[in-house]
Amino acid sequence: MFPFDSSRLGNLTAELDEWKAKLELSWPLVLTWHGRLRRDLEAESVAASTRMEGVNVTADDVRRIFADDVPTRVSNEDAELVRGYRSAMRSVLQRADDPTFRWDQGLLTNLQDRVVGGGEADGAGRLRRGDTSVVDQATGAVVFEPPHGSRVPALVDEVCACVIESGHHPAITAAWLHIATAAIHPFRNGNGRTARILASLAMFRGGFRHPEFCSLEEWWGRNIPAYYAAFDCLGRTFEEAADVTQFVEAHVTAQLEQVRRLDLRERTESRIWAAFEELCKRRELPARSANALWDAFNGREITARYYKDSADITSRQTVTTDLARLASTGLVDAVGERRGRRYLPSPHLFADLSEMLAIEIPPGARSPREVIAGRLAQRLLDSTSTARSLEPGDAAPQPTTSVGLRWTPKKNERTSTGSN
Repeated sequence: MFPFDSSRLGNLTAELDEWKAKLELSWPLVLTWHGRLRRDLEAESVAASTRMEGVNVTADDVRRIFADDVPTRVSNEDAELVRGYRSAMRSVLQRADDPTFRWDQGLLTNLQDRVVGGGEADGAGRLRRGDTSVVDQATGAVVFEPPHGSRVPALVDEVCACVIESGHHPAITAAWLHIATAAIHPFRNGNGRTARILASLAMFRGGFRHPEFCSLEEWWGRNIPAYYAAFDCLGRTFEEAADVTQFVEAHVTAQLEQVRRLDLRERTESRIWAAFEELCKRRELPARSANALWDAFNGREITARYYKDSADITSRQTVTTDLARLASTGLVDAVGERRGRRYLPSPHLFADLSEMLAIEIPPGARSPREVIAGRLAQRLLDSTSTARSLEPGDAAPQPTTSVGLRWTPKKNERTSTGSN
C-alpha cells in the first residue's frame, strides 16, 4: 500500500536524530519559558490547521478561545472547532506512551470525534459511507476521488497494520501515515485535521517528543501551496499502488526545516523571556507578570481573563492586583474601564527591554518588536557561526532563518465536499 523510495532520506533522518539528541541535552533551565513555548506552538498549530480548512482564525484568536475570552468576530461554531482540535491533539499525545496504546480504528474514530467537536452532521466518530470527493474551493473543481465508503474499514485496518509493522524512521512513518489517511478520507469531515494530528502522534510515539517535532501544522500553515502540491503524487483517483515518494520526501524535509527554524526562534525568544523575568525582579513584580510582558511585547491585548489563563492564576483578585501593578510601572498602558479594560504595550516596555539586551532601536522604527527580535536572532546566528568556525569537528546542525510562504485565506484551499 502506497509504496515509496526512502533511499534519499537517510541524511535528513540522520539530522533529525542529531536535533533530537541536541534538544534533549539542552532542556531549558527556565521551565516557565518552556511551558510558554509549548502553549504558543499549540495555539499556532491549531490556528494553522483549522485555517487550512477554511476556519479564519489567527493564533491570537486561538489563544483567546483557549482562555474563554473569545473575540467577538469569532463565531461560536468556529470556537468549538478550535477547542475540538486542541482536545484531539492533547488526547492522543497524552495516551501516546500508554502501555495499552494501539493503532486501530477506534483510535482514529475517537480522534476524529474530538476534531469535529462531536458534531453529528460531520459524522463524528464514524467511518463514512458512500462516495466523497476532494475539491478545490477556489475553483470548485474535483481534484481527488477517494475510495468508496464500503472499502474504508478494511483500508483503515491495513493502514494501522502497516504503521504497527513499520521499521522506518518515525519521521518517515509519520509522513506515510499522513498521506495514507488523507488518501482514504475515512470520514465525512475532519480528514485533513485528523491526518495531521496522526502524523504528530507518530513522531511522539517514535520518541520525538519536544514541541519542535510535534507542531508541523504550523509549518504547513505557512507553506500551503507546497503542502497541497505534495499530494499530487496521489493522482486524481484513489489507487493503493500510487507511489507517494514525493509526499514523504516533502514531509520529512518540512519536519527538518521546522525544527531548524524553531531552534533559532526558541533561542531568541527564551532570551527575551529571561530579560522579562529580570525586569520583573527589578520592578518588584511577581515572576508570573512576565507572561503579561511577553504578550504585550508580541502586540496582544491583555484582558483580565486572558492574563488569568496565561499565568495560571486561580484568584481574580490576584489578576486585578497584578495588572494594576504592571500599569503603575508604565510598562503597559491601561485602556478602557472595568470589564472592558485591556492593557497594551507602552514605549517604556521596548525601551527597557532594548537596554537590557543591548540592542539599539532606530528612531522612528515602525516595529520595535521586530527590531529587537531580528537583531537578537542575528546575534545568535553570528555567535553560532563563530563557534562552529572555532570547532570544525562539531557536526551539530545549524539553525536557519527560512521564511515560509504567505497564505491568503480562501485561496488554494482544498477540502472534501462539505468541509475537511
